[in-house]
Amino acid sequence: MKVMVMTDMEGVAGMINHDDWVVPGARYYEEGKKLLTLETNAAIEGLAAGGFTEFLVVDGHGYGGVNHLLLDPRAQFARGPYDGNLYTLLNPSFDAIVWVGQHAKAGTPYAQMAHTGWFNVIDCTINGVSVGEFGQVALCAASYGVRSIFGAGDEAFAKEAAELVPGIETVSVKRGLVPGSGDEFNTEGYKERNNGAIHLHPEVARAHIREGAEKAARRFADNREPFTLLKTEAPFRREIRYRSDGTTAAYTRRDEYDNIISLLGGKPYKNQE
Repeated sequence: MKVMVMTDMEGVAGMINHDDWVVPGARYYEEGKKLLTLETNAAIEGLAAGGFTEFLVVDGHGYGGVNHLLLDPRAQFARGPYDGNLYTLLNPSFDAIVWVGQHAKAGTPYAQMAHTGWFNVIDCTINGVSVGEFGQVALCAASYGVRSIFGAGDEAFAKEAAELVPGIETVSVKRGLVPGSGDEFNTEGYKERNNGAIHLHPEVARAHIREGAEKAARRFADNREPFTLLKTEAPFRREIRYRSDGTTAAYTRRDEYDNIISLLGGKPYKNQE
């Protein structure tokens, strides 16, 4: 069985804040990459124990978050630029997709470093459903019949994933401390407001991830149907509400496409429009 492993940094245990841990040149950026890579390896260990044999790890953090020199040798590694974007890598050859280090969508209460794309987004909806980075990729995967089976990140993300994709296996490695949506903040204020969290020790987090990934893999091998396959019927109407960045006023963007991959800036498999 073949699986895509999507990665991000903000949802990893031990990532204390944005500016010190997930930005190139920051004090702990290289340590942050190591923490993400070790969580990714833990997921691969669990998935392999549960029956998966092919692994493509996709570095989904905008700045880059995986130290590929430390990556499990069973995995292949993908990092752009792409002919389109990372959504272009999806195709029907994958049996499943999983997430490691994922954060919650913008505006989520008690979520650490929550955002959708960047901290200037208040909310993004597709066909009226609020989705973050997880939901967008899950929709793209579903368009090829690829089921979302596992996700690890903060507690708020775990709840988000379970609500959007019933049946998905999740692991929480930390929980945010700040209530409210933060919609009243500008971009910089929102970025700074939700760094607070209570973290599991990274070794404990990795043990939970390994266990959860193996459980998901075994469930999937036994019966795929309980992992909900999101509906992907065209047309796809997207609305993104942006907050002020201090110089530009808040605004809303709307667009519509017949293909979910194209809507999100990727190129459909074999250019299927």
